[in-house]
Amino acid sequence: MYCEQLLQALEQGGFQEQLSAIYGTDHLAAARDRAIWAVRALLEEFHPQQDAALFSGPGRTEIGGNHTDHQHGRVLCGSVDMDMLACAAPNGSDLIRIRSQGYPALEIDLKDLSCKPEEANTSAALVRGVAAKVKEMGYAPAGFDACITSTVLSGSGLSSSAAYETLVGNILNHYCCADRLDAVTIAKIGQYAENVYFGKPCGLMDQMGSSVGGAVAIDFADPADPVVEPIGYDFSQSGHTLCIVDTCSSHGDLTGDYADITFEMGAVAARFGKTVLREVPEADFRAALPALRRECGDRAVLRALHFYSDDRRAVQEAQALKDGDFHRFLALVNASGLSSSLHLQNTWSTADPKQQAIPVVLALGQELLEGTGAIRVHGGGFAGTIQAFVPNDRLNAFKAGMEALLGEGKCHILRIRPQGGCVVAE
Repeated sequence: MYCEQLLQALEQGGFQEQLSAIYGTDHLAAARDRAIWAVRALLEEFHPQQDAALFSGPGRTEIGGNHTDHQHGRVLCGSVDMDMLACAAPNGSDLIRIRSQGYPALEIDLKDLSCKPEEANTSAALVRGVAAKVKEMGYAPAGFDACITSTVLSGSGLSSSAAYETLVGNILNHYCCADRLDAVTIAKIGQYAENVYFGKPCGLMDQMGSSVGGAVAIDFADPADPVVEPIGYDFSQSGHTLCIVDTCSSHGDLTGDYADITFEMGAVAARFGKTVLREVPEADFRAALPALRRECGDRAVLRALHFYSDDRRAVQEAQALKDGDFHRFLALVNASGLSSSLHLQNTWSTADPKQQAIPVVLALGQELLEGTGAIRVHGGGFAGTIQAFVPNDRLNAFKAGMEALLGEGKCHILRIRPQGGCVVAE
């Protein structure tokens, strides 16, 4: 429908079922307000002449398997109810024009989809990369205008970049690919954009968690055809609440730290003539530990140790949820957090040792939980956020303690949402 009709329908209470399914009935009013803002912004900024639609790209939370995906390992992740919400419409040109609330306007000319080094680490690189991959797959990307409002915290470990890639991928899929691309394909397109155009050597977990939706276990033994298994556990019945705490530190300058993890794990694998650790039997790795320490260094060995243990834990966590054993699940989450801190070493950056926000917040969080629940570094690490599963009867005290340290609004209460990237309304 035209933008004016979409706005009128939203203002009159339309699309209640679609909005409630994604954002929940408790947050329906806020979701509607955001949707109305996006439609009005598109009308005011671009005056669209073609049908418009609302699109969502959710953030994702990593539940299990910290830095295992890029070694073709196994992960447990889920989409969350923080997202990027856009109103978009075709514009009949070769230009993609995007206005994101609070950010400068962005414009990409589809006549030139070559990778541009000067765009590395920018949103422009992600848009250009997604469009380039869509074109490489045999489709004809066409221009559109979009206005985006986001609740995904930038640099938070909720993967704002994957949410953005998923959002743009869904817009192009809807307007240029007749909705033929499935969620897994859109995730792979996003990873390509981030690896090749943005310049971050990430695995596929972020994009899969955002694009597929719900809680999912993913086995990346064959990255071209990952095995995706939805986990039908209802976290609302666990007696615990998922909290993501913003430690007020940014991922902005940490691409080198992430690349070091991939490089060092790969160096250990290369010692066995392999590309990734998943291809190296753990028994062979352990038998070669003395030589690996000399040839690759202790940090690389520790990071490889983390891979093997957290790869197993991701499977065990998924099984615990399928069995309804949340106590076992919490113990595994805590074990993963300890391994990330001691072995993977991704809670602070050696480039800036005075900034250790994650260890500080983890220490206080553990005191507040007093041995209950679970707490760990969240996502890529080095900065950003921590994740906690907090017993409901401790939630108010935990939130108050976190925000006394970090500031009001820094402890976010989330839920695993059932939908990944999608068309919300049209």
